Amino acid sequence: MRELFDEVAGRSPLDPQEAVRRTSRGPQRKRFYASAGITETPKGFAITLDGKPVRTPSRRRLTAPTKAIADSIVAEWNAQKDVIEPTTMPVTRLANTVIDAVVDRVEAVADDVAKYFHSDLLVYRAGHPEALVAREAELWDPVVFWAAQALGAHFILTEGVMHVRQPDQAIAAARAALPADPWSLAALHMVTTLTGSALLALALLRGALDEDQVWAAAHVDEDWNVEQWGVDEEVAARRLARYLDFRAAAGVLRALQSVGS
Repeated sequence: MRELFDEVAGRSPLDPQEAVRRTSRGPQRKRFYASAGITETPKGFAITLDGKPVRTPSRRRLTAPTKAIADSIVAEWNAQKDVIEPTTMPVTRLANTVIDAVVDRVEAVADDVAKYFHSDLLVYRAGHPEALVAREAELWDPVVFWAAQALGAHFILTEGVMHVRQPDQAIAAARAALPADPWSLAALHMVTTLTGSALLALALLRGALDEDQVWAAAHVDEDWNVEQWGVDEEVAARRLARYLDFRAAAGVLRALQSVGS
């Protein structure tokens, strides 16, 4: 998916670290509007600034499929101070990505998510120490079992980092569970890239795990290292940036599910 976004507007906005790098290049744009708002249209809820439509980097109209998502985007724009800080606008960046890079390329984006099933975080387990092995099993095994039972996707677990080929049937079954609508798919892709696990992203999408459980499961090893060696401030700052994007993507999935339920 990164290559797809490179074609549209540089590196993928779903990569929070790249977003930080992009916004640090050159002068930031000053806030030029008094307030953001919403206009309902046949195609959804369009975002406006002082009544004028907002455009994506590809000059398409910035429109959300639900009012809840549109409200989140508006809140991000209204929260800007003297200058516009894109790193504090994860839902807006996700919306730009959907409209400019996903709507016309759903199958390619789904294929990109499916690549993670071949080397998903949850299948590569630590061999020691025993406490870490147990913690991974506690948080990861339920997701692997859920994938087998709910999706018919039976993945092979391995110890260490040596690559293990996953069954074609497991990849196909998990791939078939990916959503077809571009908003859900883009949010799922963001969760996948931020956690390193498409299985965790699917578990969140299907309600098998909640947001806190997914985030904790994605950081078992990192949290273990923090307990052993303490907090690295730079690592913690990067994690916070990822977390803000993760919560934005999870919020989009939640909003879409509430409409469909």
